[in-house]
Amino acid sequence: MGRAISSQTGNHLRRKRPSVEISGLVAGGGSRWRPHFPSGITLLALVAGLLFAGCWLVDAYWLGERSGPALRLGPLRLLLDLDAGTLQNELGALAQIIVAVLGIAITVVSIVVQLAATRYTPRIADMFFRDKTNLAIMGFFVVACLNAVWVTLAVGSNYVPRATIVMTLLMTSASLLLLIPYFAYVFDFLDPGKVIVRIGQHMLDAALGRRVGRKAAHDLAARQAISIAAMEHLSDVAVNAVAQKDKIIASYATAALREAVVRYQPYKSSLPAEWFAVGARIRSNPDFIAMEPESLRELERQRLWFEWKVLRHLRSVFAESLNHLPEMAHVVAIETRYVGEAALQRDDHAVVAVVVKYFNTYLRGALNGHDVRACYNILNQYRLLVELLLRQGWSDPVLEIARHFAYYGQVARGAGMGFVTETSAHDLGTLCERAFELASPAHDAMLGIFLEVDKEAESKTDETALRGVRKAQVKLATYYLVHGADGYAQRICDDMRSESPERLTSIRAEMLRIHAKDFWEVTDRGVNFDYLDDSRREKLDQYFDGLSLR
Repeated sequence: MGRAISSQTGNHLRRKRPSVEISGLVAGGGSRWRPHFPSGITLLALVAGLLFAGCWLVDAYWLGERSGPALRLGPLRLLLDLDAGTLQNELGALAQIIVAVLGIAITVVSIVVQLAATRYTPRIADMFFRDKTNLAIMGFFVVACLNAVWVTLAVGSNYVPRATIVMTLLMTSASLLLLIPYFAYVFDFLDPGKVIVRIGQHMLDAALGRRVGRKAAHDLAARQAISIAAMEHLSDVAVNAVAQKDKIIASYATAALREAVVRYQPYKSSLPAEWFAVGARIRSNPDFIAMEPESLRELERQRLWFEWKVLRHLRSVFAESLNHLPEMAHVVAIETRYVGEAALQRDDHAVVAVVVKYFNTYLRGALNGHDVRACYNILNQYRLLVELLLRQGWSDPVLEIARHFAYYGQVARGAGMGFVTETSAHDLGTLCERAFELASPAHDAMLGIFLEVDKEAESKTDETALRGVRKAQVKLATYYLVHGADGYAQRICDDMRSESPERLTSIRAEMLRIHAKDFWEVTDRGVNFDYLDDSRREKLDQYFDGLSLR
């Protein structure tokens, strides 16, 4: 009976890759949001002004004496007819108001910034206090506060500085009007998705020498240090989010890492040669200092320390995901495949090779953790990358990866993870089909590797894995028969002649019982491993006739 494994990974994770700017990687966070200060403040000021003016006119004309000052001076001059003694008392209270506003703003901002920095990354605080809007508004509050304090000393017993007092009133009013819109801006600025976008954009800008200042743009060592620091902040955000089971933030951070390296690749050819050397300021980084000198020189020679470092951080997220949020392991595999696909589009063999190494590393980590679901998902993404390699005509790398599939399938069988062995066999069978369709030079050798996956059963677990492998081989043989490649089907038939008739008969019966293409549980692959369409089902008897089982 065909088997598959359930997955709770949402379909939204299989999103289309952004192709324009790094800011496009987060849904709803594609561009930096600026609060609508003018419209919000205008509305508040209009309401307050109309309310005050209405009440003032009622007091001056309807409730006051009609022969009084209002008729002699008019409402505006009456408003500005200031008394020095009264002003000295009232301006002191005005100064207290603006100081209270400044205190409220500082208290709220310090609390929310600290909470965000503690939960996600300390870089949030640095970003916040470098933001020009934040500096401008906080500066305005401070200036308004100082002006309100000074104006209390400017009023004498016989002198009233009317323009200064009006300016102070306007600044105090503006401070109060700004408070709520500014809080909205602060909370939006600290939205984790937008913070991640800014860090990712900063990392890319540093790598490409954009928007980092004229001096820094020519200092390659500084740019390397800035980009490395941004990578590590994104990795910290992702790892912390995984530990807290915050899948959305973890997905945003891994997407930012992937998008940065994808957007970086088209500009590699325009970067100076010195950029690809691991400079003195980043050589002491733990990831580099732990490497053998020869391996580090190889990174420099292949011009891929940037991509290698990003993938290294994705591996850290993957390792953390296995323990705390298994669904994120699949997301990391998807993002890694996107990096490989982008490298394929640019024919960058070095980056593709390092992506393959990391896929192998993911498989090893999942096998060591006996995580069947992670292996299942990684193999799926790995196979999709190999199919693209086949379409691009990369025969030698495809053969090497086919050997990896066979090797990890055998390792899984030895670890008692028979389903992983079966999965690797079915994926190898699918790759053989694609290679045949594309007339790839790697096809014949790949079929030989596929036929080496099975091994005589030594235990009940081995028996289960072996049956799955044999089913994958039978399925591939029917494909060859449908396409008139009887010689390849005969190779599979010859390889299975040593099998016991009882096992082969039961395999045939089980495959004939599968009529539904879709598995009866939710899976990311969506297809039952053992399903055969009508054309291939018709060839099943022909194949088993060759084994003399009818």
